[in-house]
Amino acid sequence: MAHYYQRAEIQAVADFVGDSLALAQQAQKTDADIIVMCGVHFMAETAAILCPNKKVLIPDASAGCSLADSCQAADLQAWKKEHPDHLVVSYVNTSAAVKALSDIVVTSGNALKIVNRLPEDAKILFGPDRNLGRYINEQTGRNMDLWNGCCHVHDRFSQEHLAELKKQYPDALVLAHPECRKQIVEQSDVVGSTAVLIKYVQEHPQNKYIVMTADGVDYEIYKSCPHVQLIATENACEYMHLHTLEKLFACVQNESPIVSVAPEMAMQALKPIQKMLDWSK
Repeated sequence: MAHYYQRAEIQAVADFVGDSLALAQQAQKTDADIIVMCGVHFMAETAAILCPNKKVLIPDASAGCSLADSCQAADLQAWKKEHPDHLVVSYVNTSAAVKALSDIVVTSGNALKIVNRLPEDAKILFGPDRNLGRYINEQTGRNMDLWNGCCHVHDRFSQEHLAELKKQYPDALVLAHPECRKQIVEQSDVVGSTAVLIKYVQEHPQNKYIVMTADGVDYEIYKSCPHVQLIATENACEYMHLHTLEKLFACVQNESPIVSVAPEMAMQALKPIQKMLDWSK
C-alpha cells in the first residue's frame, strides 16, 4: 500500500494507493497476511493497530513525520491534565501513544464531518496541526484549543511564492491542503485532503492547477487525466521519499523492518481509530 506522496515508481507497483483515511480503511479490510506500508511510520502503526494478526512492514523504518514528532505522549498527557473537562481530538498524523490518549482520531478528509458530530458545547483539545485546527475552527465555528505543531512540508509554502505563481498563471485554480498556512488557504480555490484535491481535478480536467500540497499527487492525476496542466511547486516530503524500489524489494524479500505496537497500547489506540472509521462511513 502506498500514500499519494510516494515516489511515482512506488505508486506504480502498489496494490493500493490512497490518503491516510483510505489506507486505514483498506488495511482493515484486506485479507493479505502481510501489509507493506509505503508511507510514514504512523501509517504503518495505524495498520498494525487495526490488523493485530497481520505482519506490517515498512521499507525504511526511519520514515518518520515532523508533525507526529511535534506532539509527544507525555506532553499531551500534561495538556490533558490542565484541561480535564476537554475531549481530545487527534489528527491521524500522530504516534500510537498519542492516539491511545485521544477520544477520537481524524484525518484531513473527515475532520470537518467528525468535529461537527461532536456536541456543540464540547470543549476540545485538537492537535498536533495548528493549521488544520485553525481551518476546522473557521469552517465549523468551533473554538478548539490547538496544539502548536505543523507539517514542515505544508507549512513552508510561502504566500510570496503563491502570489508569483498566480501572476504567472492567472487562469489557474489553486488547490491547497488544509495543513497549509492561513494565507495560502485564503488564496486557494479548492481546499481539501489529497483525495479531495485529486478527485476535483479528475472531475474538472479542463482547468489548469497550481498544486499546494506535497509532491506525488500528480502521478495519480495524470493516470486518469494525462492532458491536465499542473503547476508543481516541487515541495516533496523527505520522509515519504525515503522509500525506494530497492528498499521495497529488500523489505518484501526479508519481511522486515516490522512495525508493531505493544498490545496494551494498541488496544487503547484502537478505540479512537475505530470510532473515526465508524463515523466516516
